[in-house]
Amino acid sequence: MDEIPREQLNGPLRRGSVKKHVAAIHVSGKLTLLQRKLSNVLLLNAYDTLTSQNRHQIDARTLCLMIGYNSNDMETLKASLRGLAETVAEWDMLDEKGQQEWGVSALLSYAKLSGGVCEYAYSPALAEKLHDPKVFALINLNIQRRFTSGHALALYENCYRFVRTGSTGWWSLDLFRRLMGVADSPYYEVYKHLNAKIIKPAVAEVNKTSNIVVTPEVKKMGRQVTDIRFRIAENPQLSILDLDDGEGLRKSEVYPRLRALGVSDRLARQWMAEHGEDAVKAKLDYVAGQGGVKNPVGYLTAALKNDYETGGGFAAKPPGPGGGGFAAKPATSRGRRLARIQELAAARKPTQRDADRRLFMARLDGALRDDFERHGWMSALNAEAILAFWEELSPGAFDDLDDAG
Repeated sequence: MDEIPREQLNGPLRRGSVKKHVAAIHVSGKLTLLQRKLSNVLLLNAYDTLTSQNRHQIDARTLCLMIGYNSNDMETLKASLRGLAETVAEWDMLDEKGQQEWGVSALLSYAKLSGGVCEYAYSPALAEKLHDPKVFALINLNIQRRFTSGHALALYENCYRFVRTGSTGWWSLDLFRRLMGVADSPYYEVYKHLNAKIIKPAVAEVNKTSNIVVTPEVKKMGRQVTDIRFRIAENPQLSILDLDDGEGLRKSEVYPRLRALGVSDRLARQWMAEHGEDAVKAKLDYVAGQGGVKNPVGYLTAALKNDYETGGGFAAKPPGPGGGGFAAKPATSRGRRLARIQELAAARKPTQRDADRRLFMARLDGALRDDFERHGWMSALNAEAILAFWEELSPGAFDDLDDAG
């Protein structure tokens, strides 16, 4: 998956002097852990075009892989999508004019599976709310994958959106039970049971698993607990847990060079993740050594895609007048296969690319895993395994290369 744009979504949020920062979308219904993970992956996949496109697509196999269940189990996927379409999202907040706004919508307006592709949509009103970082925070999927309890993930989702304000604000116990999906259970109407079975275990998992630390506080009327809120602080163990998408890459010496050249944050991190920092540095040095390049980003893109001049098995020709680009083609069978793998990876959507890498890395350990983390699909130590992986993922993708000499 393409890395979540953390610097854009989770930066300091502007707050008007008379507006309460309490904008939140409450999702009712008993979502399973799988359904919660599914809803977050679908949202991340659609986020960039959430308000500009009415429909969104992701291949079903990738979707299954991203949320951790058998990619051939379409019945489970159907059931999970059905659950999201039957789940109500409700908001009650101040709009931009300072007027109270209440709304309700199905979490998904529709979903369908056809030809191995999952197509889905949000209602326009809900899409607008989901796209506004002041209202709804995207969940880091690296963190999401670590949760084993649906109640803990629900607590994390409902607390994380308030991380910048430091507190959720007071919730009535009725609302809290709805957020946790236990509103229909008489057992949890007793605070002692709710605390022992839901609150304490969920708090413990959030604090152990995620990038925030939450502390519950209660309000009583007499001896009866009536309301609950959660104090929220950033988890000081975040860097140790290595949960932050892209933050480590931004600390690389290569990253500022790419940004200075005009490469976007997302593309810079994508290149470093796919090719490895050393390979990107080598291409940067190569481009820097060429004179009169009018489009250095385009030049660098071509150099990375076709592995120019750095031992990747390609025969590179000088750029045309004005530094327009290369006329290069792979010189060896291995080079042709590497080029095809790059093409296949580049053709995948960001979410799919992330799933591909995670799926392949799950098969590796030790030095093989280290080499893949560093060099991505160009990893020499994993060359045969990478070829087999892509042949499995895209049957017949290399057939036309076998007779190419």
